[in-house]
Amino acid sequence: MKDEITIRNGSTTFAGYDATELFRAATIRSALGLLLKGIQPTRGMTLTKTLALCERFTGRRYRRTEADQAIFDLTVWIETMKSAIPTEVK
Repeated sequence: MKDEITIRNGSTTFAGYDATELFRAATIRSALGLLLKGIQPTRGMTLTKTLALCERFTGRRYRRTEADQAIFDLTVWIETMKSAIPTEVK
C-alpha cells in the first residue's frame, strides 16, 4: 500500500505506514501540549510516558523539563513527513 493523505468533505484519510506514523506523531504532539497545560488527555497518559513515545520519531530521549524541545522536534518531523507524503484534495 502506498502512502497518501486524502482530504475530502469532512474527512481525512491517512493511508500507509508513513501516513499513519504522521498521524500518531501529531496526536502525541497534541497530547504534550495538553499535558503542559495541566490537562490529562486520557487515563494513564503522563508527561513521562508521552515523552518516551517521542523518542520513536526524533531518536532522542527527553526529560520532563525538555517537553518544549520535544514539541519543537516533533513539529520538525511532522512538517518533513507532510512534505514527503502526497496529499490529494477531493
